[in-house]
Amino acid sequence: MKSAHWCATVALALVVANTAFSGSINYETARLERRLKAVKTPEKIVLDGSLSEAAWSLAPAASGFTQNEPQEDQPATEQTEVRVLYDNDNLYVGIYAHDSEPQRVIISDLKKDFSQDTGDTFKIALDTFHDERNAYLFSINPSGARWDAQMINEGREVNVNWDGVWHVETRMVEDGWTAEVMIPFKTLKFRETDVQSWGLNFERNLRRKNEDSLWSPVPRIFNVQRVSLAGTLEDLEGIKPGANFRIKPYVVTSFAQDGVGSRRCSPYLGSSDGKRLCNTDAGVDAKYGLTTGLTWDFTYNTDFSQVEADEQQINLTRFSLFFPEKREFFLENSGIFAFGVATDRNAPTGAGGSTSPVPGGGGGRQGANISDMIPFFSRRIGLSDDGSPIPILGGTRLSGRAGRYEMGFLNIQQKELGAVNATNFTVARVRKNILANSDAGMILVNKEVMDSSHFNRVVGGDANFRIGRSLNINSYLAKSFTPGISGDDLAARGSAVYKDNVWDLRSSVTSIDDHFIDEMGFVPRLGIQKYSGYFGRTFRPKSVQRTVRSLSPHAQIDYVVGPDGGLETRYIDYHFPISFQNSSFVEVGINPTLERFTKPFLINRSKDIVIPPGTYSFDEYFFMGRTDSSSRLSLGARWAKGRFYTGDKTTYGAGGTFRFNYKLKMSVGLLQNRIALPQGRFNTNLFTGRADYSFSTNMFLNALIQYNSDTHQWSSNIRFNLIHRPLSDLFVVYNERRDSMTGGMVDRAIITKFTYMIAR
Repeated sequence: MKSAHWCATVALALVVANTAFSGSINYETARLERRLKAVKTPEKIVLDGSLSEAAWSLAPAASGFTQNEPQEDQPATEQTEVRVLYDNDNLYVGIYAHDSEPQRVIISDLKKDFSQDTGDTFKIALDTFHDERNAYLFSINPSGARWDAQMINEGREVNVNWDGVWHVETRMVEDGWTAEVMIPFKTLKFRETDVQSWGLNFERNLRRKNEDSLWSPVPRIFNVQRVSLAGTLEDLEGIKPGANFRIKPYVVTSFAQDGVGSRRCSPYLGSSDGKRLCNTDAGVDAKYGLTTGLTWDFTYNTDFSQVEADEQQINLTRFSLFFPEKREFFLENSGIFAFGVATDRNAPTGAGGSTSPVPGGGGGRQGANISDMIPFFSRRIGLSDDGSPIPILGGTRLSGRAGRYEMGFLNIQQKELGAVNATNFTVARVRKNILANSDAGMILVNKEVMDSSHFNRVVGGDANFRIGRSLNINSYLAKSFTPGISGDDLAARGSAVYKDNVWDLRSSVTSIDDHFIDEMGFVPRLGIQKYSGYFGRTFRPKSVQRTVRSLSPHAQIDYVVGPDGGLETRYIDYHFPISFQNSSFVEVGINPTLERFTKPFLINRSKDIVIPPGTYSFDEYFFMGRTDSSSRLSLGARWAKGRFYTGDKTTYGAGGTFRFNYKLKMSVGLLQNRIALPQGRFNTNLFTGRADYSFSTNMFLNALIQYNSDTHQWSSNIRFNLIHRPLSDLFVVYNERRDSMTGGMVDRAIITKFTYMIAR
């Protein structure tokens, strides 16, 4: 790695470090003034959403919410009042969301972990350790749907798969809606002191106006996750966190059939070995709160049969596709094991981001939003390269915090399956909070193949610094250890990001050596040095502010040098997105690309079409857009055209979502690539159809139907979920795959899974 490359990153940091942050509110002063007293009540609070108990009228109200969108620092257009009560067991939050047009309140969903962007919502952030870094997030809508998450380092990691035991009831009233939220103290972790204060903030989204307002104000580029600007909940006395002991046994049964009608175990079951007759299986998960900050988890005969199927992708690149983790055990507390910068892995490629109704409908090239190196990628455990389950015997995880340290330890034992030996996987992570809101840490990932001399290890260190409110500097260095390989086995990165209300500036340098082998991670390509830059500016023209919220032109360049020192990839984009006040957007742009490679690669298997080695330069012109996602009918489209290796490619994408009511929603999406090369012509087609029906806030039916022309298969995944008691579920799942050429069945399975949470 050349020192000049690192100097470029540091130079950007020095240039932008002194840039002033603008705003008419002194946010530091405002947050200190936002103080709310929690009132202890001997009165029993009946959770009915009515706020009728006398105790509510005795508690002081949090009011005077301030917009951060669309009119930053201006008073909210509708009044909101929030009160907090507590008793020995529970924290109660009472919400009165006034609305001058209550008939226009938008309720888009009832399902658990509902969409936060398509309807009216109210969010609560609880910084229970008052460390101004981490918080629990709770969100509701006017029909009582629930969403919860754990947030680490002010949103650098948000674990939306965290599930807590809490309850909510809502009620529509003449001038808005009211809600009562009950959060048992045993759901939360906090210090055991006689009197304590927590960080606290509230955020309300008034969807028909696309307006966000907060009790303790924050700049528009942030949201309620910015807990360093939160207010304070005072005078919580005599409360204690629960012992947090949970045990969750499960029973699962399945029936499966392959294309010739023979009965066998389902390929979708983690406990299947592909040979045994189908029968009933069982396992257990357990959780114990070792301290107020550390949790110890155990799992035995782990099963993931209820997990929704992966969303299909079409691969037109030389590199492996990235499929996100969806299994609950690995998602819980996953932020603690994250290494480097989370936004490298999840940042949207265009204004449409991940909310585009078009499959794969980002504005940039395929895979542009995936990091060049993720040292621990949990899909390497219990899943083969093609996504087929490999049975897991069990494992343990210790995660949480102790003082200024955050730590995680994970050990999983994977069973033998066919030619795959039994394998043990270990991850150890420690991170220390330093300075005001920075951290530094180390990670170890270790893979040991049983009955074999093979192992693979990676050790690394990272540091993340926040300077002021807008500048972040991040770096990591990692080394791999593999038998028979030595030297050229490092991976490193340095980056600087500056973002305020106007400017978005980023620069990074990444180096991954030829022999950096990470069998527990995701590393698309080796032997590269990558230089990246991003320059964006946001305009909010007052002349069109009734319609247009922002114009955000930006340019990005990725410059990748290969193992021989020559240019391997050069990707540039010039994009011009326009965001409207109702959340719809349009974006146009051009993506000039250069690719050089020395080995041919197979781009279409069915027609055996191969791209020969060489240097290829091609431009892609594109247009994409999406209508208001809160409307009953929302539509999206993408069109792109340009040169593609030795020929041409045209992309058509279209999708839409229709919300019949807040219980039933259906969506469809189609993405087609028409590719004409001298070696041959071919089309790729990807179809996705979804239907979601919520019987109530505890009972749901979801269907996902997909077609992928690469695999010539139709796949169906239908799931019924009943939450029969907190964190306890009944799942009935039907999976089927059919050959699109013959219409014949490839396989199908019916799975029933019952879980029962016992907590103390």
